[in-house]
Amino acid sequence: QVRLVASGGGLVQAGGSLRLSCAGSGRPFSSYGMGWFRQAPGKEREFVGWSGGSTYYTDSVKGRFTISRDNAKNTVYLQMNSLKPEDTAVYYCAAGSWYNPKAEYAYWGQGTQVTVSS
Repeated sequence: QVRLVASGGGLVQAGGSLRLSCAGSGRPFSSYGMGWFRQAPGKEREFVGWSGGSTYYTDSVKGRFTISRDNAKNTVYLQMNSLKPEDTAVYYCAAGSWYNPKAEYAYWGQGTQVTVSS
């Protein structure tokens, strides 16, 4: 029902900013809560944040990352500020519950690489 394409990754210096985009086709994003995840080499996939009926972020990114939506464009964004080398990972967007950030995410984008240098 949903196809997701993540983009906007790249190489930035510590302290810099990036905005990732997640563009969808099929069922409108207004039907889903949208989550962002990341995975660094050799590590487990990590939950980053979610936007649905409200917004929710993991502690390590609170105050630095912000999720926003443009439902008319069927696009979700992850604004990342004050980036740190430990933020380096492949970032994925996913479609899940409008009400519960811990619920199953049924659709996933392909991921986009973010690299933060010292």
